[in-house]
Amino acid sequence: MEQWNGGHNSGQPGGGRDHGAQGRAEPGAEGRAEPGAQGRVEPGASGPWAVEIDDLVKKFGDFVAVDHVTIRIRVGEVFGFLGPNGAGKSTVIRILCGLLRPTSGRATVHGFDVATNPEDIRRNIGYMSQKFSLYDDLTVSQNIDFYSGIYGVAKNRRAERKEYVLRMADLEERRHTMTRLLPGGWKQRLALGCAILHEPPILFLDEPTSGVDPIARRAFWDLIYDLSEAGQTVFVTTHYMDEAEYCHRLALINGGRIIAAGTPAALKDELSSRTLLQLDSSDPLESMRALKNEPEVDDVAVFGGGLHVTVQNAERASVRIHDILAANKIDIRRLERIPPSMEDVFVALIEQQARGAAEPAGSAA
Repeated sequence: MEQWNGGHNSGQPGGGRDHGAQGRAEPGAEGRAEPGAQGRVEPGASGPWAVEIDDLVKKFGDFVAVDHVTIRIRVGEVFGFLGPNGAGKSTVIRILCGLLRPTSGRATVHGFDVATNPEDIRRNIGYMSQKFSLYDDLTVSQNIDFYSGIYGVAKNRRAERKEYVLRMADLEERRHTMTRLLPGGWKQRLALGCAILHEPPILFLDEPTSGVDPIARRAFWDLIYDLSEAGQTVFVTTHYMDEAEYCHRLALINGGRIIAAGTPAALKDELSSRTLLQLDSSDPLESMRALKNEPEVDDVAVFGGGLHVTVQNAERASVRIHDILAANKIDIRRLERIPPSMEDVFVALIEQQARGAAEPAGSAA
């Protein structure tokens, strides 16, 4: 499996604000999750669509980077695109930004076809790459001025938009600071602010919090929600599984294919037929080896300093786990049932895909 970062060591955005589905309007909440063999979400209402992708394929020679992907994203939605490094996330986003032509299939952004109207698309989107894209040898203020010109912000609105970005990014007191001197989280806020100077209706964020500390990530997600509540559509790619919890809907991609899609709650419900146990022991790796071939245990995975053990029957499995670890002289510090995380969902789906249980067709969201 490709390497990716799960929620157990990536920090939790959210803090004092109610992120995710709870207590919030969800533009995509009516979608019905059908991950697994079909890997589809049937939209519950027709449009209005900010982004439409139909049977999209992108090949580089014989390598298929994007494999028959279908997605529809509603106006004002925070849509998450999750997967390990190399799964195809950035290729899809580059196609949607008009930077790459698809090999086949069709995609529209704000009503413009990516193959025939890339310039129109670029005028109607904001884009923030996973690598810091501003100029370190300019001050905060100078970077904003530069990108105001690049994005064609009307001259009579540039001062107003500049002050908005400074307030949004909490950089009013740092406007004359050289950008290279800003901490990583502040740089990402500035990059986001510059990406929305021209007030684009759709914002593409390609792993925007990669390498940012947990507190800065929390603040960054607060900004994402502010934009969504103002009516902007946000398409965000990430390999941090905990960030999936804060999207209205999301799609999980692996090997260029969508393996599941829907709301975070709906995707977690797909694991309801199995029970997840948290196991903390004196020797996690030896515990994992000892339980690997136990019939009562479906799967064992390392999570943080402990193990997540997937079982069919919690009572029977708990007895067997105690017996097996005791026989191996391994002390159990904690063994209890827990709700699945998005990381558990993704691990289970990737393993299902690897076993050939999922059909090779593309998916809809």
